[in-house]
Amino acid sequence: MLGWIEGIQRAIEYIEDHLTEELNIHEIAEKACVSAFYFQKIFNALCGFTVGEYIRNRRLSLAAQELSKADVKVIDVAVKYGYDSPDSFTRAFTKFHGIPPSTAKLKGANLKLFAPLKIKLILEGGTMLEYKIVEKAQFTVMGRIRSFNTDTSYDEIPKFWQEHLQSEESKVVCGMYGICMDNDGKNLTT
Repeated sequence: MLGWIEGIQRAIEYIEDHLTEELNIHEIAEKACVSAFYFQKIFNALCGFTVGEYIRNRRLSLAAQELSKADVKVIDVAVKYGYDSPDSFTRAFTKFHGIPPSTAKLKGANLKLFAPLKIKLILEGGTMLEYKIVEKAQFTVMGRIRSFNTDTSYDEIPKFWQEHLQSEESKVVCGMYGICMDNDGKNLTT
């Protein structure tokens, strides 16, 4: 398994070292010691985008950095990163960054950075948990509902429970169990 991961990383490093050159999928896959077909399948499954998209995004990211830092011509940057015409470069650049290359040369232009990939394998789970099922006597369940913003819920939900436990209602509702649901009422997490 480790050799396979190292092979994919070698292929990514090869791409990074040759971004200003014409890249061939067979040569890239050779660095991972797999066929071009399997490399493309594996890459897409791991990353969620194709090898071609990765190369294009990296080139457009680097092109933007060059345009924003140096006094270079758009045509020179386009050719350097493999575009045959300024028009095709401008279309791709504008689609990726939301602004044309000429605007990227202006100070303070908002650009996107597409960072190089680094393969890290993290396995979670696989831990043995001991449990037992216990039958409990019948009990009453009551609840409170409150909507939270997903961006700030990590702060808001504990505050909600803290406020509840300090209120008079905590004498009636003594335990707590949170259920998070989406707007359609579908249970997401418990």
